[in-house]
Amino acid sequence: MAANHAGKTVHEASAHGVARLTVHIPSAFRPNAAKAKLGDAESVSRLGTIEFRIYYVVVAVAIPVMVWIPMTLSDPSNRNYPYFSGRLSPGWINGRAVDNSDAQYRSFRDNFSILCKAAAGYLSMRQATRYLFGKHATNSLYRIPTNAVLSILMIIALHGSSSAKILFIMSVNYLIAKRCRGSRLAPLLTWAFNVLVLFANDTYRGYQFAAIHPGLAFLDSFSGIYPRWHISFNITMLRLISFNMDYHWACKAQANSDTAVTTPDEKQRVTVPHSLELYSPINYLSYILYPPLYIAGPILTFNDFMWQHRKPTAISIRSNILYLFRFACCYLTMEFILHYMYVVAIKDRKAWLGDSSAEIALLGFWNLIVVWLKLLIPWRFFRAWALLDGIDPPENMVRCMVNNYSTFGFWRSWHRSYNLWIIRYIYVPLGGSKHVLVNTLLVFSFVALWHDLTFRLLAWGWLISLFVVPELLAGYLLPAAKFGKRPWFRHVCAAGGVVNMLLMVVANLIGFVLGTDGTREFFAQLLGTLEGLRFMAIMLPCMFVAVQLMFEYREEEFRQGIVRRC
Repeated sequence: MAANHAGKTVHEASAHGVARLTVHIPSAFRPNAAKAKLGDAESVSRLGTIEFRIYYVVVAVAIPVMVWIPMTLSDPSNRNYPYFSGRLSPGWINGRAVDNSDAQYRSFRDNFSILCKAAAGYLSMRQATRYLFGKHATNSLYRIPTNAVLSILMIIALHGSSSAKILFIMSVNYLIAKRCRGSRLAPLLTWAFNVLVLFANDTYRGYQFAAIHPGLAFLDSFSGIYPRWHISFNITMLRLISFNMDYHWACKAQANSDTAVTTPDEKQRVTVPHSLELYSPINYLSYILYPPLYIAGPILTFNDFMWQHRKPTAISIRSNILYLFRFACCYLTMEFILHYMYVVAIKDRKAWLGDSSAEIALLGFWNLIVVWLKLLIPWRFFRAWALLDGIDPPENMVRCMVNNYSTFGFWRSWHRSYNLWIIRYIYVPLGGSKHVLVNTLLVFSFVALWHDLTFRLLAWGWLISLFVVPELLAGYLLPAAKFGKRPWFRHVCAAGGVVNMLLMVVANLIGFVLGTDGTREFFAQLLGTLEGLRFMAIMLPCMFVAVQLMFEYREEEFRQGIVRRC
């Protein structure tokens, strides 16, 4: 679960001016000067125009076809069915088999009931703690000791004897923070130690006790429910760095500035340091091993975690119920796809012999949808658990995967908590938007290696860095402030959005679905024939229509006062 895709980089538009570089700039994110130059025309809805009625017809035809094609490829009567049927499992919907072949999602799906019981037990104990100690409390700091005990019990149950390895790494990291404090060595040693641990975990596969000393071999038999602790440690590493860097900056500030903050907003919870005594061992332990977010996130900074205990955020019962309902809808959507579209099994077996270009293209598309959902669902489950516990971590995915036309916007809305972590601890310290291309390359290289120490992921990171260049050039050559009122501007932007979408599809097929060789073979079959070129001639206008609808969707958000930075 920890090797989650996540992603991804580049600063929030309003803070570093990146918004002016995107291919199309929704009204909500245009600089005030640009808004003034564009005038009120952008606020007039196009949804009822003849142009958009034509778009609705395209959508009404395209979407059913996009659903129908992978379903026919998954039907038992399909000629390729025998090649991938061995990867299917018994299902529960309408007597159909289920494609439970993706190992990452299978680990969540098969253990879903256990996770629900664990969450219920944890929340019950925390409620008991509140009843016993929190009746008259004005904050939630009283929960920290209980949380620390529950965290220790959790990692022992999950990782068995390997929990000692985690606690040892945590101790060394804490000593680095406390010894170096505000010195220049603190960031250097923190990063060096954690990157070294990242590589060592991958190289030695979690360090078997028998390899350390033959007399310790008996400890390897007590491996816990989830022995592969080094896989989920990627997420833990981010929290280790967060604590050390937040403490380092607090020491440099020599600050008691937190006393002036009464009700911190979301940004202040991240940036405003606490008094130094709050960077204590028990708070550190409680943060690093916080059960609802331990396995897969979302990622919360130490400062934010402590502010939400000092000044608890108001989370209504209604909002929690609505969030659980949304989670249930996403989970059932994934179940429908896995029961009626066996795209993962087809992809793994390369069982597309004789398929048309449209069929091959939609196999790739729906595989990416599965990648999106298999991350969205666990992240929302663990965030829901935290929300029920009174902690509000960032939402990881704030837009549907197919509601993106900008490379920058896509990464800001995909694994957003990781994106915010990257911004705070890597992108801004490296200079932010002053060196966009260089910093983007460095950031995506780290992101790729953090996910998996393989060339495939590194190639993905470098491709992403390369693929932001067209968007940067488009923003520079066609600034909205200068050309925004021209009648052709919106359509040129939509064409640029189509290019961005194609580039993002290629990069993610390489990184998370097919790899470099598989993607090359995939596109050879897709584009190497006249029939394939005819399909592209149909697909590209459909993508153009989709981008136009996305533009108007964001304009409608602006008109309704909804602000999203992607």
